[in-house]
Amino acid sequence: MNVVKFIVQKKILIGLIVVLTLIVGSFAVFKSDKELLPAIVFDGAYVIIGAGEMSAIEVERNITNPLEQELLSIEGVEGIISTTNIGTSSLQLTLEKGKGSKIYEEVEAVVNSSTTQMSGIQWIETGQSGTTQNYEFFMDISNGKMEEMTSFAKDVLEPRLEALPEVHDVLLDGGIEHEVAIELNREKINTHGLDITHVIATIQQLNNEATIGEIQSGDEISSLRWTTKLNDIDDIKNIKIRTENGFIALEDIALITFQPIEGSSYVWKDGTKNLIFVQVGRTSEVTQIDMAEAVREEVNIIRQENLVKNFDLNEMVAQADYVSESINGVSKNIIIGSVIAIVILLLFLRNIRATFIVGIAIPTSVLLTFTAMWFFEYSFNILTLIGLGLGIGMMVDSSIVILESIYRKKEQGLEPFIAVIRGTKEVATAVIASMLTTIVVFLPIAMLGGDIGQFMIILSIVVAITLISSVIVSFTLIPALSENFLKLSNRKKVKSHNRFIKVYSKLVSWAVRKKRHSLAIIGTFIVIFVSSLFLVTKIPMTIMPDFFNRYAEIMIDVEKGLSPEEKEQLVQKINEELSTVQDVKTNYVMDSGGMLYSIINMTKEDNITRKQADVNDEIFRSLRGLKDKYPIKSVQNAMSGGAGNPVQVNITGNDFEKLETLAATFIKELNSIEGLVGITNSMERTSPEQVIKLNQSEIEKAGLTQNQVKQYLEQAFLDIPISQMSYMEENIPVTIKWDEKTKTKSDVLNLTIPTLLGEKKLQDFIELKEVNTPNVINHSDGERYLSISADIEDKDLGSINREVQALIDEFEPPTGYSITVSGGLEQQQELMQEMIIVLAIAVFLVYLVMAVQFNHLIQPLIVMSVIPMTIVGVIGGLFLTQRELSVLSGMGIVMLIGIVLNNAILFIDRTNQLRKDGYDVQGALINAGKDRIRPILMTTLTTAGGMLPLALAGGTSGNYQAPMATVIISGLLFATFITLLLIPAVYRLVSQQPMTEVTGL
Repeated sequence: MNVVKFIVQKKILIGLIVVLTLIVGSFAVFKSDKELLPAIVFDGAYVIIGAGEMSAIEVERNITNPLEQELLSIEGVEGIISTTNIGTSSLQLTLEKGKGSKIYEEVEAVVNSSTTQMSGIQWIETGQSGTTQNYEFFMDISNGKMEEMTSFAKDVLEPRLEALPEVHDVLLDGGIEHEVAIELNREKINTHGLDITHVIATIQQLNNEATIGEIQSGDEISSLRWTTKLNDIDDIKNIKIRTENGFIALEDIALITFQPIEGSSYVWKDGTKNLIFVQVGRTSEVTQIDMAEAVREEVNIIRQENLVKNFDLNEMVAQADYVSESINGVSKNIIIGSVIAIVILLLFLRNIRATFIVGIAIPTSVLLTFTAMWFFEYSFNILTLIGLGLGIGMMVDSSIVILESIYRKKEQGLEPFIAVIRGTKEVATAVIASMLTTIVVFLPIAMLGGDIGQFMIILSIVVAITLISSVIVSFTLIPALSENFLKLSNRKKVKSHNRFIKVYSKLVSWAVRKKRHSLAIIGTFIVIFVSSLFLVTKIPMTIMPDFFNRYAEIMIDVEKGLSPEEKEQLVQKINEELSTVQDVKTNYVMDSGGMLYSIINMTKEDNITRKQADVNDEIFRSLRGLKDKYPIKSVQNAMSGGAGNPVQVNITGNDFEKLETLAATFIKELNSIEGLVGITNSMERTSPEQVIKLNQSEIEKAGLTQNQVKQYLEQAFLDIPISQMSYMEENIPVTIKWDEKTKTKSDVLNLTIPTLLGEKKLQDFIELKEVNTPNVINHSDGERYLSISADIEDKDLGSINREVQALIDEFEPPTGYSITVSGGLEQQQELMQEMIIVLAIAVFLVYLVMAVQFNHLIQPLIVMSVIPMTIVGVIGGLFLTQRELSVLSGMGIVMLIGIVLNNAILFIDRTNQLRKDGYDVQGALINAGKDRIRPILMTTLTTAGGMLPLALAGGTSGNYQAPMATVIISGLLFATFITLLLIPAVYRLVSQQPMTEVTGL
């Protein structure tokens, strides 16, 4: 223990290092970024392609299928899930782990090159999946005249906010947008013998501005500039169009107006469209809190300038508030946990100086952890803070064990310096082994796949940093302070046994006296373990717990083809339902085409009357209740950790009719499962489509071509932007359309087309045949499948999972067709399988560490016998509290394996020391119990006490912290008290020889 001697002899050096740690750690607290979630880029990508009103079948054939084949050929693309809708193809790509960014570059290049050869594509969007959001601060401008609010938003708010260095972009939605509409008169066009393409080309060519060349005048050179830009409506009206009989003005053949764009507002607040929705995005160099502070300060300046008048400027949602609430909440829990740990230590040692030493060790360890996090560029976010919160309870364990050992040596009458050296040496290997067993259980976490795995890796690293920091402090600060500062409260003869230890010693003595006693104890615990397994099905299960922040985001999937009037009616009904939900303050609904996206703000602080879980349940119940009478397909939680609907079953096969038949049969079976609501079939919604059949002989007789007929049909539905006009410092779109819209089947067939034989009706050349086509077509790696989706009500995902899987196992699809779970069910099954593998590897790594420490193959198994008892405590804790078994609570179980073994290691390590000193097995076990019961109980209670605030936490991050802390507390408390009897009993059974003769098995 030369290192310990050096530390004790160099107290000034240790003191200065501690001061430096406190200074650097405090600096790290202020310099580290603060955000809701860490900025992570996942190994996934998405491709979304817009194709106007093209049918789903055509999109699948012309866009989705060829693009899937190209993308699947890229090395590193592991899977593609695609959804084809009317006018849209959406592809979700899974990329090789660790190579996502590199593979995405190739994906983007392939998409750009492939789509250039595809017709009908209007826009393409590609991106890589991640945690960053484009916009994180939301406001609304409401309760005023739309003209005034639009002017304020465009002329004041948007430019002022975008001028801030913290703001990257401001997006306005819902204001009045104008256009110049050119409504052509079809009769006048035909009278003048004009071709519509000629009219469009004339307008586009005239609205032009360009530099033609340069002119030299003496020594000066000036550019020659052509400008015929359109600046007002009169310029457009006076555009001259060439005809066979000369030039005519555009206004002679069209009505030209400056008008609001129809349906330019897609946002409702509490059922009204009288608002402008403002979204603010930050630059990558600043945090959410920095941006929010800058925006709020600028908004206050705008208010002080009296620019907000006759309308309201409201703050809707700011992610920065949830960051602050999470940081404050977890920080508060960490402080409370530290105080509880110190109080427990004081009650056990009843020594102010000893408590003070550990009290100094806690902030030193915390700030050393902050320093390491800052060095590794980790931000303060909900994951790192949860890791810190969990680490606080364990942070004092090593310090307590070393301090208690030194304290006991001083009680035995040793000189201070010798007491420090011997006390530290006695527990050094056990402390290091305990730290290693706790850390190694996190190594398999890297095997967790998907996005959740990346979150868990960050959490694991922070816990590991916390533990390593605490061990460094325990081997430096504790010995340095303990030599002279640590004083015994009473130097008289210390009572070696109190009443509790006497009772415990008698129990251990009875347990190890005879083998049958040991077998009886082991058998009793086996019965307890087996019995507890029957409670597993009574524990609620999910993938990730809900995020409770008095705010909800809801996705409402609606039927395709709804008119603006139908959507307006639906939104009014949604608002009517939400307004009846107690604690719902305001609701916003945004129209995203086939999806309505709703942001719901709830009451806060003193106005809260209900738990958010109850409010969420009522929101979903009320909205799902509209599905029978209104065109709603599904209602989902946009903030859920799952993917899409919680329940999703895929039926794979090629034939649409067979897929629909299988789906109808399986849905009947699903209806028998209690708790499933809103069961929908992705192909049950179809749209009527008019297929054009050409009369080729009549077309040829009239001297026409197929392309001319197609072109005339396309022109019949003309309504496109053709140019822009600079007007009042804005670029106003110029659109061209017919004054009379072509709406019905008869409108199309009665259109006249000029031919060599004179004007003929289109019905002479074409026939329209109605067919029904699916609105949605799904693919998995290029193979077509039908998706059956459902929501869950009044039941947990785990229970539903078991019942749905049982149905699938019993269902027998025909050859060439298969039924598998997807969505939340698939994620849960995959994660549970991965967690089992992680647990198995973690157990083996723990065994490996202990086998090296003990130089024995059997003794690690003795220590690990406590693991089943840990599971009993976990099951009991989750069952009694009805906390959900999720990925986070699963993480708690993995962490718990390392923690609970620490006490067993302390016990076994001391037993081996006593056997080497000449004690027999029974004597060594009894005396090891006497020596180690105090530090075991102290570390257990301080760990449990430190995590107690997390287990009871509410607020923004409470639902994330509580399940993990509950698992650790319940498992640790139960396992510790059981360990004090189980470990001696198992050790007694497997130990036959004196320790001095045992070198390994």
